[in-house]
Amino acid sequence: MATVVVYADIVCPFAYIGLTRLLQRRAELGRHDVHLRIRSWPLELVNGKPVEAAFIGEEIDEIRPQVADDLFTGFDVQSFPASSLPGLALTALAYAVDDSTGEAVAMELRRLLFEDGVDVADAAVLAAVAERHGLGGVGDTDAVLAEYAEGRASNVVGSPHFFVGDTSIFCPTLDIKRVDGVLQVKVDEDAFEALVATIFS
Repeated sequence: MATVVVYADIVCPFAYIGLTRLLQRRAELGRHDVHLRIRSWPLELVNGKPVEAAFIGEEIDEIRPQVADDLFTGFDVQSFPASSLPGLALTALAYAVDDSTGEAVAMELRRLLFEDGVDVADAAVLAAVAERHGLGGVGDTDAVLAEYAEGRASNVVGSPHFFVGDTSIFCPTLDIKRVDGVLQVKVDEDAFEALVATIFS
């Protein structure tokens, strides 16, 4: 069974797009033998400060009409989590069970945040997700810090960063730049297809 390692934050909209597109392609190809092992890359630790809800909201407002009009349908800045660490901790606990459980929890938390407008740092929300997936708790931040340290040692550039065997690729799905303060995003089809070929060959 093949495994793709991805370092990403739950609150990163670019990672959500990349993961969603890759999972859609996996489904189209029927390659359920390939799993995503999504590791912690908490932007609040990378940047040394909490991720601001308003900033992510502005990014989503700019991203959606350019490349993702079918995503972020229920995002609500008022429900933005104060920290992604609790959700990342739950994800790490789920991956300790197996890759399928970990991937399911990782993506459910992202869908709850971006499609349902749910605060994924809320203890009740996390407990409900844990129960749905048969987990005996919600994890702890020690696992998150350990994954973050592994990412730094692996020279992770940002969220999302993919590792496929010996291949290391930062944000292969999107071409992102700011021009005169305006966020310009487009799908990098060549880079995405190269990633798909590398993963599913």
